[in-house]
Amino acid sequence: CMLKWFASLLLILFILLGGSFANTYCVTDDQFDCPSSLLNNNNIINTGNSKNIDNNNNNRMKVIPIPILEDNYAYLLIDEDTKQAAVVDPAVPEKVLAALQQHEGIRLTTIFTTHHHWDHAGGNEKMVKEVTGLEVIGGDDRIGALTRRVGDGDTFKIGNIHVRVFFTPCHTSGHVLYLTTHEGNKEGALFTGDTLFIGGCGRFFEGTPEQMHHALNEVVAGLPDDTKVYVGHEYTKKNLEFALDVEPSNKALQAKYDWTCKQRDQGLPTVPSTVGEEKTFNPFMRTRESEIIQRLGMD
Repeated sequence: CMLKWFASLLLILFILLGGSFANTYCVTDDQFDCPSSLLNNNNIINTGNSKNIDNNNNNRMKVIPIPILEDNYAYLLIDEDTKQAAVVDPAVPEKVLAALQQHEGIRLTTIFTTHHHWDHAGGNEKMVKEVTGLEVIGGDDRIGALTRRVGDGDTFKIGNIHVRVFFTPCHTSGHVLYLTTHEGNKEGALFTGDTLFIGGCGRFFEGTPEQMHHALNEVVAGLPDDTKVYVGHEYTKKNLEFALDVEPSNKALQAKYDWTCKQRDQGLPTVPSTVGEEKTFNPFMRTRESEIIQRLGMD
C-alpha cells in the first residue's frame, strides 16, 4: 500500500510536469539548441569552469560528454590504463568519432545503449560500420546492431573499468542504466539515459509509476551519494523550475537553480550531477517530503 501511495504521488508529479519530460521517441523540444559556445571546432564539449565537471588528471576513468541533436548527450568513456573506450548512446556517429580522434591511442571497443529510441540508438548501425569489431550492448532486442543483450545485475569490463547493469523498465520496457567504477577513481559514474534527469525523470512510455519509483528511489537512491550522474538530455533548467513550484522553500534546490541558470547563460552543460545532489532537489526522489505532499494536496 505504501508503494502504491508513493507511486501515485510520482504519477501526479509526472502529470503536472507534463511537457517537461523527454518525449524521446519523437524529439520536439527546443530547450537546448546546442549553442556554438558549447562546442569547440571538433564538436567536443567545452566544460569551462563548471564545478561539477571533474578535470582531475589523476582519474583513471574519463567521461567526456558530447552534445548531439537538439538536447541529447552521448558520452565517451575511457580507461586511461588500457586505452580502451566505450561510447554511450552515440546517436550521431560523426560527432562521437570526432571526439574520439582527439584522444590519441584510444581504442573504441563497445557501445552502451540505454534504450532503443532513435535519439539514443539511432547511430549504432553506422558506428559498427565505421569501427570494426564493436560490441553493442543493451537490454532490448529492438536496439539496432545489438550484439549482446544484458539484464539486471549483469557485469562486464572495459579495460579496467567495471560495469554493472541495472534494469529500469518504465520509459521503455527494456531500459537499462550502466554503473561504471574504476579502482583509480574515487567515485563511480552512472549513465541514466531517459530514466533519471537532473531534477526530473523520463516519460512512462512503456511502464508504470511503481516501476519509475523503484528505479529512482530504490535503484539510484541506493548507490553511494558521490556517484556521478550522466543523463541523456539537457533538461535541467526547466526541470528545476517545476521543482521550485512544488518545493519552493528548498534551499539546495534554489542554489542548484541559480547555478544552472549561470551555466546555461554561458552555454555550459549541467552534467554531471550526483546521486547525493539529486536526493536534495529532485522532486521525484523526494516523494516523502512534507512540503511536496502538502502542495499536491495529498496530506
